[in-house]
Amino acid sequence: MKKIKIYFDETEDILDICYDNVFKAVFARDTPISLRALSKLISALIGREITVVSIKANEPPIENIRDRQISFDINCIAKNGELINVEMSFNPGPFEPVRMEFHAGKLFTGQDIKGKGKTFENLKQAYQITILAKKKFFKDKEFFHSFEYYDPIREVSLNGKTRIISLELSKLDDIVGKPVDEMSAQERWAIYFRYSIDKSKRKIINKILELEDGIAMASELLIKISKDEMERARLMSEYKYELDTQNKLVNAKREGIKKGRAEGIREGKAEGIREGKAEGIKEVQRYILDLIEQGLTREEIKKKIEKNND
Repeated sequence: MKKIKIYFDETEDILDICYDNVFKAVFARDTPISLRALSKLISALIGREITVVSIKANEPPIENIRDRQISFDINCIAKNGELINVEMSFNPGPFEPVRMEFHAGKLFTGQDIKGKGKTFENLKQAYQITILAKKKFFKDKEFFHSFEYYDPIREVSLNGKTRIISLELSKLDDIVGKPVDEMSAQERWAIYFRYSIDKSKRKIINKILELEDGIAMASELLIKISKDEMERARLMSEYKYELDTQNKLVNAKREGIKKGRAEGIREGKAEGIREGKAEGIKEVQRYILDLIEQGLTREEIKKKIEKNND
């Protein structure tokens, strides 16, 4: 296959590939170049060559971001039958690590091994790959993690068939200063995702494009999409819709919390008054009983109470 020669002009205005819908528009198209770029990306992250043969399902569909049904951007199948979820998470929530674990398990256990002659040995490897665009989730300084079932006390791996892979793009400040030819494939992809729209990093990105065919393929599609006015407008409209929807949900939640707090304060004040009255009555009762125990008559007790009220 002929090597793709492509570069970003210093003034080129391209879409941010970290936007969910732009990421999908590049890697989830039913075209040979899109499938090859996706294969190269996954190969770099899992550490061995794989070939994506089909994209099973997408979230949301490329044509319509308003129909969110499935949980991940790209759900694909490799030539050897392995199952892979790939997601660009632009604004991940605080529960993202648990979410990754849940969907990795769901992907793995969704395989069908019913039927004559099939055993657990027939289960294929399942990968959950999540690119975390903004937030940091893990305490160390490493941007790349590959998780699997493991006994941390005895340092023994289960050697299972489920892996969770994450890239934290917020941890690349030190890596971006390395010579490109000394970067690993994982580092080059991560730098590309984070800095592709940063015009001050165009020399670094163009050097990466020279060395990584898969990134060059992805960039060919990204440049084409960015220059297509109708496609660009559609993608940005979808992204705006997504942000607007997200903002409405967040504002509604905040308004609900605010209203709930106000109602809670009102109810709390009323409850406080009720509790105060009840406690006051109990205090008076204890005071009267104490006077009775002292041997005072009813008239003497009455005079003491009236004196205290004055």
